[in-house]
Amino acid sequence: MPTDIEIARVATLQPIATIAAKAGIPSEALNPYGKYIAKIDTQAIPGFEAKPDGKLILVTAISPTPAGEGKTTTTVGLGDGLSRIGKRATIALREPSLGPSFGMKGGAAGGGYAQVVPMEQINLHFTGDFHAITSAHNLLAAMIDNHVYWGNGLGLDTRHIAWRRVMDMNDRALRSIVSSLGGASNGFPREDGFDITVASEVMAIFCLARDAADLEARLGRIVIGRTRDKRLVTAADIKATGAMSVLLKDALMPNLVQTLEGTPAFVHGGPFANIAHGCNSVIATKAALKLADYVVTEAGFGADLGAEKFFDIKCRKAGLKPAAAVVVATVRALKMHGGLAKDALGREDLKALEAGLSNLTRHVNNLRKFGVPPIVAINNFTSDTAAEHELIRNYCRNHLGVEAVICRHWAEGGAGTEELARKVAALADEGEADFAPLYPDAMPLRQKLETIAREIYGAGGVAIDAKLQARFAELEDAGFGDLPVCVAKTQYSFSADPTLRGAPSGHTVPLRELRLSAGAGFVVAICGDIMTMPGLPREPAAERIHIDTQGRIEGLF
Repeated sequence: MPTDIEIARVATLQPIATIAAKAGIPSEALNPYGKYIAKIDTQAIPGFEAKPDGKLILVTAISPTPAGEGKTTTTVGLGDGLSRIGKRATIALREPSLGPSFGMKGGAAGGGYAQVVPMEQINLHFTGDFHAITSAHNLLAAMIDNHVYWGNGLGLDTRHIAWRRVMDMNDRALRSIVSSLGGASNGFPREDGFDITVASEVMAIFCLARDAADLEARLGRIVIGRTRDKRLVTAADIKATGAMSVLLKDALMPNLVQTLEGTPAFVHGGPFANIAHGCNSVIATKAALKLADYVVTEAGFGADLGAEKFFDIKCRKAGLKPAAAVVVATVRALKMHGGLAKDALGREDLKALEAGLSNLTRHVNNLRKFGVPPIVAINNFTSDTAAEHELIRNYCRNHLGVEAVICRHWAEGGAGTEELARKVAALADEGEADFAPLYPDAMPLRQKLETIAREIYGAGGVAIDAKLQARFAELEDAGFGDLPVCVAKTQYSFSADPTLRGAPSGHTVPLRELRLSAGAGFVVAICGDIMTMPGLPREPAAERIHIDTQGRIEGLF
């Protein structure tokens, strides 16, 4: 079978105006970026706000493994499947980061015959949204240092400046640095560091803002440090808000593209779910809901990270009411959770598969804690056997009370997800969802973190030292106790240990740091060894990516 990029390259794409018309978007609302990409000005769509909302369907997954699960591919395939059975469907995805594109994953626009296109542009610079976010973030950093250089009129304590710089690339050498060396004309030396752009609070604000006015207000609430008497200093105090908003003005409009089968797709925003809240923008999701009867969206990594944050942060803040959730799994990944090594996954092993179902079980049960009805999608691989598929279906039906549907969208596109599409649409139409976040706003911050650890991770508790306990108290005393908690931890396990697969229980989650994201509206709890600036692997994807003699990009999936 051809590679993802070869499939995308030979596809016949429809003009973006045709895709827009299919979604009910007039030409006046289109800001084209070439032939097949456009930004959408929703204010130019007649009667937009008065349109009823469609049904929101979340695609999430089991804990990721090197065997692969295919959550984005399934999201695309399900959208195409809904279109094939006559439903008015739209997809809402995140934009890929250059970090993973040149690091471990290569591209991130789906795969096989379930892709969003044009995949090269989407995976690379796209419409420049990430560059705008990077620039807005680093403008604030520059203005902070400039303020200190010109007399520090606000009295910032330079030992406690909390605003690090960002770039959209994996670069471990920049995690911890000393800036402003070279003499007095370069400023005052201090410890600093870089995060990846997708971990930026500006990215989170961008994805959670309702509109331009809300964006600017949130940017103004960013806490960049404090004075020596512990008064918090914000981006508004630095007078950076207006200029940051200008840099983000065009980026804030959602991006419209298409699947290989012509289903409209909004691809906008891109926070990681292991170090941020892991969902596409509220603006794009709400636009999709106004323009379709069914909206299929995804949240990053496993349901313990992406889905939990989708529910507890995005849905809570944006007032979204998901109608159903799809949990993606593969036979290969479940066998890996059952103890098999990657090189042994190609042979049938019902014992390992049954053991690995503990991971799927916890994710399914966790989704029910939010009042959202789940269904399981088994992303088919050619090495799967009929006995393995039957074991999963029977287990899901008899032990979990959910359906498991075998999906072949990677090889067959929307035709391979028609059964899933019918069952998902029926599940959403039944109206059984009774969504509620896991914890109330009024719960103390420490208790929120412990609730997530206990109810979602199966942990026995959270290790919190005296310094971090004092930090909880400091945040609550400053008026931030009603914010949700965004946990940053490894995506590979329910625990903070990436080697513990399956469904470990009774473990302790070690809390390392608490960061306030006042503008985004949450507190980040950094647990275990997770890094907010990843590094490249031993053999990064960048080594295989190149331009061939015909000027085509090769090696990007």
